[in-house]
Amino acid sequence: MNDGSAAGLLLDADVLRRLWRGIRLDPADFSGGGGGADPELIAPVTEPFTSVADVADRLGRLERRLVDRGDRRSVFLTVYTEMTARTAAAIDGEEFDDGEWMRRYLVRFAEYYRVAFLAFERGAVGDVPDPWTVAFGTAVRGDALVVQDAFLGINAHIGYDLALTLSDVGIDPDRDRKYADHRRVDAILARLVAIQRDLLAERYAPGLSRVGETMRGLDERWSATALRAARETAWRVAVVRSDARWPATGTVTEWLLSRTATGGASLVSSPAASPSTMRALHEVEADRFDLASYTRAFHERATPTVADGTIGEAGSDVDGPAGEERPTG
Repeated sequence: MNDGSAAGLLLDADVLRRLWRGIRLDPADFSGGGGGADPELIAPVTEPFTSVADVADRLGRLERRLVDRGDRRSVFLTVYTEMTARTAAAIDGEEFDDGEWMRRYLVRFAEYYRVAFLAFERGAVGDVPDPWTVAFGTAVRGDALVVQDAFLGINAHIGYDLALTLSDVGIDPDRDRKYADHRRVDAILARLVAIQRDLLAERYAPGLSRVGETMRGLDERWSATALRAARETAWRVAVVRSDARWPATGTVTEWLLSRTATGGASLVSSPAASPSTMRALHEVEADRFDLASYTRAFHERATPTVADGTIGEAGSDVDGPAGEERPTG
């Protein structure tokens, strides 16, 4: 297990890159679009979650209401609701060493999303973490690609919320067992994101074929390897927060998480894809992309692929339904 250290995190080249981008990006540029506080929309997230079943039920209701409104904040929730369901099934199937800890993990993780969404929708921008401001604001504005909306949400939840969640639920005692359970979630998430990437690549195929490119440059940061690294970084930060004796550790690491996740959002918003590719994909979305049909297709593919009660070995190298890393598109 790589416990890491604060110094080790700051010397990581990718962390430094995201930190620099996060310092330069102004989240205020993305803060518009909240403040509606539609009672029907916020009803599922007004009160704290009480159980894994409660999380699954209410996030599912929120997803459906967003889809009905054509609100692209639903794109992340489509992945997140399936991840919650699959992890809950694995808990019930006793596939984790510490099922009770995993239940607390899931509920607390969802709380960070709930609080951020509610604050944004009520217009309390100062209470929304910067990575979520970028993710929500971009989705509501509707001028990015759907694939970017999806990965902006994943970036905020893993890059910012996850380390704080681990700190809240505690990584001790039996740290090694909890770490193994934390790693077991990697396979679930990697498979779901691979389904999403494949589905989006199919939707984008007319534009990609027109310019002779694939999804590379748009989703390379979210391969199985990248996702596993992001979740590993979250664990390392949680270890630093747990073990450090410096009183300011909590404040400093939370700032670091905020800035690096905001930097990650900056990278997702400005992918290494050519202008011609981006234009072609925007044209495809304008003509062909339907949020409701995409959502249905994702849930249909996700359920039979990962609902077999097997989550794989901790840290397994899964990057798609077939269990091997491959390019998409």
